[in-house]
Amino acid sequence: MSLKHELQSIISGNGSVRNGEIIQTITDYLRRKKTTVPGAKKTKLIKEQETQVLVEFIDSKNLWYNSLDPSKYIGEGAEQKVYEFSDAKFILKLNDSIFYELWEDYLNSLLLHNYFFPHLSYELLGFHKSDKLYAVVKQPFVKSTENTNLINVKEFLFANGFVNKKENDYYHPGLGIIVEDLHDENVLTEEGSLQFIDTVFFLMPAFFEKE
Repeated sequence: MSLKHELQSIISGNGSVRNGEIIQTITDYLRRKKTTVPGAKKTKLIKEQETQVLVEFIDSKNLWYNSLDPSKYIGEGAEQKVYEFSDAKFILKLNDSIFYELWEDYLNSLLLHNYFFPHLSYELLGFHKSDKLYAVVKQPFVKSTENTNLINVKEFLFANGFVNKKENDYYHPGLGIIVEDLHDENVLTEEGSLQFIDTVFFLMPAFFEKE
């Protein structure tokens, strides 16, 4: 099986990836609900509709994360809040999917991240709702030991078939995927090794084309 076919299989829910089962279950549910939501055009939900469907699924499966400790708050960026986890080997991240048109796109991004960086894979623990809906994911903690040289990031990605799109954004023409926002706070360096802790993947139309 080619790499592209393997990724297509994972996104469709037929292939396996580390910590992917619950993510694939949710994405499958969202896809199946597309044709049943009144007012949804061209079988595509707007995010408000999709969020409502997602909340209904969370309620039905008891996927609310109720163990969030505000005293463990570390900080936040544009897309997520970061907390200490009870096990110091991990951290907790709350993501509101602001970078994505749909929650399904965010969940697909998690699957791609877990495929390419299994040692830094996200484990979806559930969801939290305060001012908005957040996905709650656990990820191994990485200690930065030196500043990240973005030239090294570019060279690493180039060696793996990715082309620089602009600044810290890349795409892979053969696979049909985009990965963005790879600046030096999202790619850390630990003992000389690049650690991709935060990635933003998108599927291009070419991803779905048969080879």
